Amino acid sequence: MAENEENQESTPASAESTDKPARAGHGKEEPAADPLDALTPSGKELLDVSLEILKEFAPQVGALGDIPQISIDKSHTLQACRLMKDDPRVAVHMLLCLACVDYSEYFQMVYVLQSLEPERTFVLRTDVPYSDATVPSVTSVWRAADWYEREAHDLFGVNFDGHPDLAPLLLYEGFEGYPGRKD
Repeated sequence: MAENEENQESTPASAESTDKPARAGHGKEEPAADPLDALTPSGKELLDVSLEILKEFAPQVGALGDIPQISIDKSHTLQACRLMKDDPRVAVHMLLCLACVDYSEYFQMVYVLQSLEPERTFVLRTDVPYSDATVPSVTSVWRAADWYEREAHDLFGVNFDGHPDLAPLLLYEGFEGYPGRKD
């Protein structure tokens, strides 16, 4: 996935003089809304508790719809995941998805986590520089991370410190390069 750049279309002069509010990307820009405003009370509660649990890692917050998102330094990934699983206030017992995104200058590991009681989704992100494409493995927290991490290693060349077996999952032994990278 790549960050999308928004197309700026020109607006006829007559449209700018109407009393209708401008739509995003068309004519006058509206101030960006705070993404945290979209969180439901349950989403805000999950974000607040998560921030309390992860405060020692200097997290940055965001939201996509009603899904709270926290970004932390890659060195804290394993410890943060373990805390989020073990703390009964959030109890994210499921790793729904682990994705590697190539942003040309760096990778971003995206961990989509799920608690079952109550059912809530949470996203943890960490940036991984090309120059040091290593992140701690979370297979000791969620066995489901095994194939996700092997896939990211195969396609992007990200190494997972502590992974039990980074043998190729999709590519044949001896394949050169990383077909998922933008370069």
